[in-house]
Amino acid sequence: MLSKKNQLEANKLQKRLRRNVGKAIADYNMIEAGDRVMVCLSGGKDSYAMLDILMNLQASAPIDFELIAVNLDQKQPGFPTEVLPNYLDALGVNYHILEKDTYSIVTSKVPEDKTFCGLCSRLRRGTLYGFAQKIGATKVALGHHRDDIVETLFLNMFYQGKLKAMPPKLLADDKQNMVIRPLAYCRESDLQALAELKEFPIIPCNLCGSQDGLQRQVVKEMLQVWERQHPGRMDTIFKAIKNVSPSQLADTDLFGFTGLQLERETTITAEDAQNIPTISL
Repeated sequence: MLSKKNQLEANKLQKRLRRNVGKAIADYNMIEAGDRVMVCLSGGKDSYAMLDILMNLQASAPIDFELIAVNLDQKQPGFPTEVLPNYLDALGVNYHILEKDTYSIVTSKVPEDKTFCGLCSRLRRGTLYGFAQKIGATKVALGHHRDDIVETLFLNMFYQGKLKAMPPKLLADDKQNMVIRPLAYCRESDLQALAELKEFPIIPCNLCGSQDGLQRQVVKEMLQVWERQHPGRMDTIFKAIKNVSPSQLADTDLFGFTGLQLERETTITAEDAQNIPTISL
């Protein structure tokens, strides 16, 4: 039983998260009337929180939309297959559990000294995208939050030489799936607090979670140090992602640098310039 003070903080937390998710949905037109939203559940805190908040918003939204929870059982050794079905049955939400042994593929293809995340995510994404089309889902909701987006920005800069992150809304390359990230405005610390408050049955990822030296973890620790030293820096960086000035970067495909022209009414000739008197300062 929460104390009166803790209950007040819990209420503030849930309102803040609902407000942030609602604003992200509105800003990017993530969910429209009649949408069938496939909510991808991994068993981690973020996807649990996403489902919880979307269900709350669904109950009060001025439009009708459907939620379908989907989990991909990747056949990792020791994966507790009963946890998610029990949780989702208790919620009364429509759900599907997919089974595909991507674990064996990843561990057989990736050398021991390399991280599994890249191949694992590609295989998982392909399976989920295909299932979304099968069930007629119009949106695929992923549980990436603000911190994930900022971390991805720096990962791409440091390791790929690209200035890109994770967009809150994305049309897949094949144009067959629309991906949304309703938690785009949410801080990871708030999602962690919600998970503890709601006592979500967290399922750890034993495939890659135990690997040392993950590039994302390095970037995460760097950003956490920055945030401790300069509170609010993560918010500022995320704000920058939303406030891009192509003319102040250097991408010639994004901005027409080569075609820039002066727009003066008159142009001074070289002869006129020689006749301009020198002014001593």
